[in-house]
Amino acid sequence: MPQSLSSILIHLVFSTKHRQPFITSDIEPDLHDYMGGIFRRCECPSLLIGGTEDHIHALFVLSRTKTVASVVEDVKSSSSKWIKTKGEAWQTFQWQAGYGAFSVSQSGLEKVKSYIANQKQHHGQKQFQDEYRSLCKKYGVEIDERYVWD
Repeated sequence: MPQSLSSILIHLVFSTKHRQPFITSDIEPDLHDYMGGIFRRCECPSLLIGGTEDHIHALFVLSRTKTVASVVEDVKSSSSKWIKTKGEAWQTFQWQAGYGAFSVSQSGLEKVKSYIANQKQHHGQKQFQDEYRSLCKKYGVEIDERYVWD
């Protein structure tokens, strides 16, 4: 076959270091827009970015020439540098070291979009750690609680 094609959808989840509430309503829209630009630059367009004051959910299309790790590194590094330029309140901003990346089927796409779009309502009842545990269980990913939180 002379042409390489792929369709890989990724649901990416990561939090601020120690789940600090840095993603306030005054920075959130700009942060999400900025992250969308990073995904585009990586040739991995985002379909939706959402979250709360302490974590991000991003749904994106993984380019056939990129690895999940390289995209995540670029998104987290670039957005961390950007947010630190936004004022004194964000000078100590950091993302947690790890992340969760989960594959999404075409048939599950709308359900994941809805889930990401409703993060604020969802987290009125569930903390990030509980949500992350549930996602890992749903996708069959084992976690070691000693190393997953920072």
